[in-house]
Amino acid sequence: MPFGRTTLLSLHSHNRVAPGLISAASALLSFAFLLSHPAKAGAQQEPPYFVTYSSVLEEPGNLEIENQNIAAAPKNANAFFAPTVEFEYGVTAWWTTEAYLQGQTTHNDSTVFTGFRFENRFRPLPREYWINPVLYVEYEDVNKADKSFLEITGNDSITTQQVSNAALRKEVERSVETKLILSSNVKGFNISENIIAEKAVNEAEPWEFGYALAAARPLALAGKSRECTYCAQNFAAGAELFGGLGTRYNFGLKQTSQYAAPTVAFNAPHGLTFKFSPEFGLNDNSARVLFRFGASYEIQQFRDLFRRAR
Repeated sequence: MPFGRTTLLSLHSHNRVAPGLISAASALLSFAFLLSHPAKAGAQQEPPYFVTYSSVLEEPGNLEIENQNIAAAPKNANAFFAPTVEFEYGVTAWWTTEAYLQGQTTHNDSTVFTGFRFENRFRPLPREYWINPVLYVEYEDVNKADKSFLEITGNDSITTQQVSNAALRKEVERSVETKLILSSNVKGFNISENIIAEKAVNEAEPWEFGYALAAARPLALAGKSRECTYCAQNFAAGAELFGGLGTRYNFGLKQTSQYAAPTVAFNAPHGLTFKFSPEFGLNDNSARVLFRFGASYEIQQFRDLFRRAR
């Protein structure tokens, strides 16, 4: 669910799309085109993305617990910090399910629980291809005080942050969100594209759309012959570009938020991963910068813990 809606756009009259958005999108797409050759199948680590999804699913039986956080100090609004706790489980080799719990605290305002999400991702093709599709469906029960920025859809504005938590939390949106995830693995690079469509089921609102594009690569593809914690192959770097695409009746970049973000991740031993990304707003509807950071821990063969207990 986006953090702002069309009804709040009147608070901000300057809605031009930054010229940097077009050049950034062209650069990322050109990068993907130049690397688009058939990829070899094989195991891969999850790319260092916060918003964009790749075709990587959780290993069957494994449970990943992640704490993802975002912090910002928007102009003319109070600073905020919004944590999200995620539980991701690999049901099968082609099905991953995930649950989210969200909240936020705003300086000079309050701390609130903003809701929950439940998502499922399905990979219809078992082998690795030039382009690997994944189907995504999510149910959200989130109030409008949500500041997680897990995705951006529809028409929105950072001026939403000027509204108090007490007013925003009263309005709860229950919605279904779908994504078509396309992902390619080329010479160590991952290139992913997400097309997002969201529809509120408890309100008479039109379909809302968004997108996310990303590319990333480990700093080294070949590992050391000896065990090494801080070797280059344990680090990955990339970039994301994401934002809203309006609604069914107002499709396009006008009155939308747009962001570009470098990302970096460190895959530590024993299933620990740390990620960081500064996300830069590309137009007047966006925050100048959002700081996102997270840590995750993967429990290998979590389901076996219950089998042994029997």
